[in-house]
Amino acid sequence: MLNDPLANTMSLILNNEMIGKSECLVKPVSKIIREMLKVMKENNYVGELQEIEDGRGNHIILHLLGNINKCGVIKPRYSVKSNDFEKFEKRYLPAKDVGILFISTPKGIMTHYDAKSKKTGGKLLAYCY
Repeated sequence: MLNDPLANTMSLILNNEMIGKSECLVKPVSKIIREMLKVMKENNYVGELQEIEDGRGNHIILHLLGNINKCGVIKPRYSVKSNDFEKFEKRYLPAKDVGILFISTPKGIMTHYDAKSKKTGGKLLAYCY
């Protein structure tokens, strides 16, 4: 039984990036994992997503581009206001304007740059650079 599927997915992606694979199989897939992968694709960290429905949680074949140096989840999931992102950027990202934080907001899962521009807060989910 999986305790944290999101953490398992992030570590799977990181491990496959480190050994140089061109694709990986992500399973099981939830709405949060699917949305996070879409945001990663929009920011050019991963390539194409191909979802395969098998009736048992489904799975995604994810094409890797080799653009990820480190990614992981943030536990506990801190609440963050729209003007408090800088503290967490310093804690989880290596330098200014390098990498992204994933935020779960009432408007959906987005990067911290999008959340700043929309002036919305939420819960921190993960980071990637």
